[in-house]
Amino acid sequence: MIVSGHNAGIAWHAEAADAVAARLQVDPALGLSAQEAARRLLHYGPNRLPEARRRSLARMLVDQFSDFMILVLIAAAVISGLIGEPQDTVAIIVIVLLNAVIGFVQEYRAEQAMSALKKMAAPTARVRRAGELLVIPAEALVPGDVVLLDAGSIVPCDLRMFEVAQLQVAEAVLTGESQAIDKSSAALGVE
Repeated sequence: MIVSGHNAGIAWHAEAADAVAARLQVDPALGLSAQEAARRLLHYGPNRLPEARRRSLARMLVDQFSDFMILVLIAAAVISGLIGEPQDTVAIIVIVLLNAVIGFVQEYRAEQAMSALKKMAAPTARVRRAGELLVIPAEALVPGDVVLLDAGSIVPCDLRMFEVAQLQVAEAVLTGESQAIDKSSAALGVE
């Protein structure tokens, strides 16, 4: 498999595998040289999806007060304060503040856990570079890399199949299709 390029104007799936290799200036038997891979990594950047901007701690805390029921409780506290029920007002405010603190702590811990899990589960890819088989972080893949997949491998990026033997890919995460899909190296027609 060859990593497709970043040029969105090219229908990589509709071109013959040899044409894709020629366009990306790579020999599938050898792969890219280390120098060319480094140059392309600088040019195209890492192979990762842009991450959503993380919310600040202040935003997480403020968001604890945006739930409809919390707003109803705050309104009830204001009304009970206006009609002269200070004990009810204090009780409601304490409940709202406790809820906010507990929600904030849980959300902060969940975000930290997700971040740690992402680091632990960082995918890798088997590539052919300068004729050698290497295992590299999937973030280091560049257009033109020759990626080798085995049974059970995670597909680390968009790939143009060059050589395939009974390949099926589970695409449920992308398409919702419950069955694995057969893949081939033949160029697909543009619809």
